[in-house]
Amino acid sequence: MDTGTQEAIMTIFRLILQEILHRKLNFLLSLIAIVIAAALFVSFFTTGEASKYETIRLMRDIGFNLRIIAKETNMENFWRRGFSEDTMPESHIYELASHGGISYAHLTAILQKKVTWQGREVFLTGIAPELSPPGKKKPPMIFSIEQGNVYIGYEIAQSLELEKDETIDIFGKSFTIAQSLSESGTADDIRIYAHLHDVQDLLNMENRINEIKALQCLCIVENKNLNSLDMLREQLAGILPDAKVILIQNIAQARESQRLMAEEYFGFIIPFIIVVCMTWIGILAMLNVRERRQEIGIMRALGYGSGKIAALFLGKAVAIGLMGAVIGFFVGTCLALKFGPVIFKVTAYMITPQIKLLYWAIIASPAICALSVFIPAMIAVTQDPAIILREE
Repeated sequence: MDTGTQEAIMTIFRLILQEILHRKLNFLLSLIAIVIAAALFVSFFTTGEASKYETIRLMRDIGFNLRIIAKETNMENFWRRGFSEDTMPESHIYELASHGGISYAHLTAILQKKVTWQGREVFLTGIAPELSPPGKKKPPMIFSIEQGNVYIGYEIAQSLELEKDETIDIFGKSFTIAQSLSESGTADDIRIYAHLHDVQDLLNMENRINEIKALQCLCIVENKNLNSLDMLREQLAGILPDAKVILIQNIAQARESQRLMAEEYFGFIIPFIIVVCMTWIGILAMLNVRERRQEIGIMRALGYGSGKIAALFLGKAVAIGLMGAVIGFFVGTCLALKFGPVIFKVTAYMITPQIKLLYWAIIASPAICALSVFIPAMIAVTQDPAIILREE
């Protein structure tokens, strides 16, 4: 780089610094715009993963969206009792889990029956450990019960004054109360949960289940003319010919709507913020050009070329972008760390500083600022100094 080029660059740097110091308000307003944009960008994406998994976890809590029961089940009795009295082989869940033609997120096998215990009717429910797709281990949707332990429903625990760690007898076999469940206002309040194999032993129903519950076992098809439930039933008939599938439509639709809403929200808010930021900076740059018409005319008359004047405006924009990116990153990260755990309680541990966002901000912010002042800069360099000075 020759001496003349170095001097030209230093001159531009001095002009940019003088411009910033002389027009502090314009500089601060532009800096605030890019800091806000960068901070929101960083905070949204810092909490983005937590938001995504929070949505998944909260929507999972609604319940399973697919129930697979024995084909001969009387549906009137099923809906009246809440479960099927007909059973299937326990091996069905492993056949379904290992089949490559059907995707799923969680599968669990259940055996339940209404029994009389301690002079009252209760639901005795056996739950098998959840199955996740091979190589995709996921946090369990429901509690996992060890053999020899039970979970007691709220009403049973209250009426019999049962507490955690007590030992109870169920049909001649001793169990330890691992947990007394909170009130749910459903049939679960009179339910006793145990490991599937324990319940099979108690009911003399070895290797039998009466339901497989699944989450996201059904893919939403793009062609609305195709009935996705019919497609799954057709696939299932080939795998488990003695079973039928029930899709809880409102739960499946709620999950899909929630996921799409979250994606659309993030897809809209970031471009909107960028457009507002660019408009704000562009307006400030245009006002700056109008305010400095006489100064620009004098500079042109003194021999400053169009390149130097354009470099002055664009260089100032890049400087604002760099400073705004760094400040915005730290502000956005602090906002995410402070308010993120309050909003996303379940997945708060996933909210951590993302250094890669600083790199993106340093690249994007100066580019956005330069693009915002491009038109005002072109207006500045195309003005005729003779006309400007004559008007002034």
